[in-house]
Amino acid sequence: MKFLTLEKGQLGALVGDRCVDLVAAAEGSSPSTLLDLVKAGDDAAAAVWRVAQKAAAEGVASRPFDKVAPLAPIPQPARNIFCLGKNYRDHVRELGGQIDQSAAMPEAPIVFTKATTTVIGPGDAIPAHGEVTQELDYEAELALVIGKDGSDIAPERAWEHVFGYTAINDVTARDIQKRHRQWFLGKSLNGFAPMGPVVVHRSAMLPAAELHVRSWVNGEARQDATFDLLIFGVPEIIATLSRGAALIAGDIIATGTPAGVGIGFKPPKFLAPGDEVIVEVTGAGRLVNRVSDA
Repeated sequence: MKFLTLEKGQLGALVGDRCVDLVAAAEGSSPSTLLDLVKAGDDAAAAVWRVAQKAAAEGVASRPFDKVAPLAPIPQPARNIFCLGKNYRDHVRELGGQIDQSAAMPEAPIVFTKATTTVIGPGDAIPAHGEVTQELDYEAELALVIGKDGSDIAPERAWEHVFGYTAINDVTARDIQKRHRQWFLGKSLNGFAPMGPVVVHRSAMLPAAELHVRSWVNGEARQDATFDLLIFGVPEIIATLSRGAALIAGDIIATGTPAGVGIGFKPPKFLAPGDEVIVEVTGAGRLVNRVSDA
């Protein structure tokens, strides 16, 4: 089951290479947005998926996916995006001596957030923000979409609270990150969270060892790791974030980036206006964005 947000903000589904407008196909009987579907739960998702399959087979309210210009799956999150820092071992090593002086593996999940105003969709321009940063970087990540509210979630129950996953680019101003010795400011400039194009329901997830997180810049392969290589996996991430606090349906959790970010090269390979960045997470499609001049 794969869902997305179409051009007018309405709920869509991707069936093979056909995109179904579910608001039109279901004639008002389905949730109208992807966030509504997430909140409605797994049974609703299964019912909507059956409508999508029938519509795609009959050519009703459907078109080729390459004719669609989707928005970010959740264009306006209710809360900041939760993010995991230093959650792949090779990425910890490449940051040693760059962002901080330590290449030691973290003993507990490192958590920060990105502002809701960072979210942009596939094809949208990443602002260069040249007036405030000269060290623009990319980070390919798998992002979880929470589907069920909960606090103090036990690790063994964590996956019950996940609706699905998508791709996200945790764009970062490295000079701001280093200057302020924290991560929020350098990661929360407007447009610094391209996301999408598709949310894959957890029932359709491949095994972690087969889920690749990849990136390319101007066609050059930069990152490639599998989801089983996380230092802190999904059960520990969700248990940590919900300990004494609430996760709510629609929350987004970026799970960390593998090695190969711009600052990890010698010399660093930061982004420049006009650069094309592609982030791909197996099943969720390719997230393509260019850096603008502004």
